[in-house]
Amino acid sequence: MALSQTELLNEAKKLELQGLKKNPITPVFISKLDTLLNDAYAIRRPKPIDYHNRRDLIRILNAITKELYGEGHVIGVQAIMTARVPIIKFIDCGTGIECDLSVENRDGIQKSQILHLVSGIDERFQKLSFLMKAWAKAHNINSPKDRTLSSLCIIQLVAFHLQTRDPPIIPPFCTLFEDGTDPVIVVKRVKNYSEYGKGNKESLADLFITLLVKVASVENLWQKGLCASLYQGSWTSKLWDTPYLSVEDFTDLSQNVARAVGREQFKEIYGCIHSSLCHLSSFSDGHIQGHQLVDLLFGLDSVSIVPRQIDTGSNDESKANLPVPLNGHQTKRMRVSKGLKEKQQGEGWRGGQQTQGWKQHGNWKKGKEENKPMAGVEEHN
Repeated sequence: MALSQTELLNEAKKLELQGLKKNPITPVFISKLDTLLNDAYAIRRPKPIDYHNRRDLIRILNAITKELYGEGHVIGVQAIMTARVPIIKFIDCGTGIECDLSVENRDGIQKSQILHLVSGIDERFQKLSFLMKAWAKAHNINSPKDRTLSSLCIIQLVAFHLQTRDPPIIPPFCTLFEDGTDPVIVVKRVKNYSEYGKGNKESLADLFITLLVKVASVENLWQKGLCASLYQGSWTSKLWDTPYLSVEDFTDLSQNVARAVGREQFKEIYGCIHSSLCHLSSFSDGHIQGHQLVDLLFGLDSVSIVPRQIDTGSNDESKANLPVPLNGHQTKRMRVSKGLKEKQQGEGWRGGQQTQGWKQHGNWKKGKEENKPMAGVEEHN
């Protein structure tokens, strides 16, 4: 039986305060972490060339049917027909980006548009969403088909966290939906909240840590009926058939966007949360350096954003060592290549010379793996 909303709110608040005491935040630590996170965002976020490449990719997709049995530009084609929104997954050979293709997914498009509009209220929403998705991908917990977190679920948890700060940074979605959920209408409502989060002075680092603490602290409350409601902008009480994680769909309150999460995957997700909090604590205590923390949070396949010889106990950072670029798709390509070898480079697509094929369509560069967090967010991502 679910606890009452009041009981759950009080318990969640108490546990979150206890979690913050276990993970103390000092001004010096926050300053250093904020620099690391903002640099991580600046380097990892898509650049204009990435959007140019994406548009070109769309053009090429229009010709895929004509090249079905030829040497295509994508590999690892996989049909996911069991998803709530059936999709085709594939990998762009030129950039290594995983793509999902769906048809007539108007619900997903609407959610993506609304989240994009809300992100305009405060830039911290977009930055934190991007970093949390990068974090989840690095820990292999951003795949609903593998019963972990969808991109929509991650971004909604970020939005919920910003709604429940004191003072709040973004408003409850019910105030944005008073005249309906049509993005054309919502955009007019959003304009009234352009200064909504100005009273909150928390940094990106503050929000990153407190989000992990918030989710970690309620680990044992989900099965008691705890539910994150963006519509209300607060915790609520609701039981689902899949009780492991509960995040209410903000346009369809009868749906749980975290319903894909399974029992073992729930444990895996929380293992990642707790280990990340330990890494943050180690950085705060000076036991690991900045570049080590970034690698632990966002993966070894990233671009190094800090010099490799920095004393975390000193503010005198060396400027002699420049960032070292690494292969931004190393981990994903290693993971994908194993499956492709077993399938002889996918089903229906030959991968022998796809990279060369990209060069025939323009001057391509390796893009970022993560997409813009407020664009193309769909439940199956």
